[in-house]
Amino acid sequence: MATEETAGGARKATKSKLFEFLVHGVRPGMPSGARMPHQGAPMGPPGPPYGGSPAVRPGLPSPVMEPSRKRPAPSQQVQQQQQQQQAVQNRARKKPVGFPGANEMPARQMDMREPQSDPTLGSNAKRRKMADKILPQRIRELVPESQAYMDLLAFERKLDQTIMRKRVDIQEALKRPMKQKRKLRLYISNTFNPARPDADDSDGSIASWELRVEGKLLDDPGKQKKKFSSFFKSLVIELDKDLYGPDNHLVEWHRTATTQETDGFQVKRPGDVSVRCTLLLMLDYQPPQFKLDPRLARLLGIHTQTRSCIIQALWQYVKTNKLQDSHDKEYINCDKYFQQIFDCPRLKFSEIPQRLTNLLLPPDPIVINHVISVDPNDQKKTACYDIDVEVEDPLKSQMSSFLLSTANQQEIASLDNKIHETIESINQLKIQRDFMLSFSRDPKGYIQDWLKSQSRDLKLMTDVVGNPEEERRAAFYHEPWSQEAVSRYFYCKIQQRRQELEQALAVRNT
Repeated sequence: MATEETAGGARKATKSKLFEFLVHGVRPGMPSGARMPHQGAPMGPPGPPYGGSPAVRPGLPSPVMEPSRKRPAPSQQVQQQQQQQQAVQNRARKKPVGFPGANEMPARQMDMREPQSDPTLGSNAKRRKMADKILPQRIRELVPESQAYMDLLAFERKLDQTIMRKRVDIQEALKRPMKQKRKLRLYISNTFNPARPDADDSDGSIASWELRVEGKLLDDPGKQKKKFSSFFKSLVIELDKDLYGPDNHLVEWHRTATTQETDGFQVKRPGDVSVRCTLLLMLDYQPPQFKLDPRLARLLGIHTQTRSCIIQALWQYVKTNKLQDSHDKEYINCDKYFQQIFDCPRLKFSEIPQRLTNLLLPPDPIVINHVISVDPNDQKKTACYDIDVEVEDPLKSQMSSFLLSTANQQEIASLDNKIHETIESINQLKIQRDFMLSFSRDPKGYIQDWLKSQSRDLKLMTDVVGNPEEERRAAFYHEPWSQEAVSRYFYCKIQQRRQELEQALAVRNT
């Protein structure tokens, strides 16, 4: 949990510093009242910046254009027109000649920017990118103090990379078993109830004893104590067969899917003599462990282990003794020990897991011999035994909670969104400033270049034939081709009218 709070706090602090610098111009080390000097304060026209008005962009209604200047668009060309309009929106806007910073500003900054996504919004919004936080070079030249913001941005990138790398390491670590060896102390005690002739019930008139088997972990740091039965797969108490007969001398408990965990076991039987008993406890290994065949155990030096560890030990033995076939790496040439165990001179490594099935046995149970005493002097005596058990590493739960935690994520996302909005505002102010500077240097030439750029975009968007700038002048219609064009126009109109009359007469005749 400490790691999670440290990582979240570092990211949140970095985001806060980035946003504070962008909004207030406060650098690390500057007094809180200081502000970054504004060099060349932007003087923009009211409303959207140059080129950003939607009135001259793809939202222009078609009735504004004269019908005579439009090419008749058949129905199959509608989709092509939409694709052309989309292409105009996506392509980089051509800047007028002499426009400052035309080579450095991102494409389509003159148009309205595409809506960026807020991490708290739906999946339809686009995801913001790291590049959207970077200040353009021209802005950094105008405001040298902005280098402090770029340094913070580089630090944030390194911090994110470090956190991401650590998260991947934690995910890989969680895939492997994380176990700790702990001591489970077993307490075995018994009580004796002598017979009472004056007892009213039948239980009190017969002597009996009661055996208790309990246990707990030593120095358990976990907040949730594990039940005693959760460490075992089965528990068998074998009493003296001569005293209790073949049908009543065994007391068994086996884990099932519906087993309720308990802190201990109690066994009560009638009797007034001391009884010898044997306790057989089978530990519940997770993952399961197996006892190796004696021959394989001597070869590998392993008595009881998990299947994956056994296969890894076999592979280590193969590499150490160079049993892998040099020509066909898939095969293993068995030495005399392997031949005795697997009963073959040569085998594939992929066959080993299947062949191991007959060589793996259930692990040996823990055997404890105990005497149930009915002597009144031994009633307070308790036998204690320490057993090595494997428990989950407490660090595993902390690592899982770190991966699943969403603490500080909403606040970090909110700060990140404010940083993007502030960068967009800075870029728009830079555009307005460049517009005013260019207009002040050469108003006439700048407006002419701007109108030409708008005319080219409008022509491509509306699919207009010819050159509207030339068509609006009277000299355009005194060219030699104008007479022929007028004749063709009237001819087409006459043919159209003739077809309409023929259709009307045909309808009347029928």
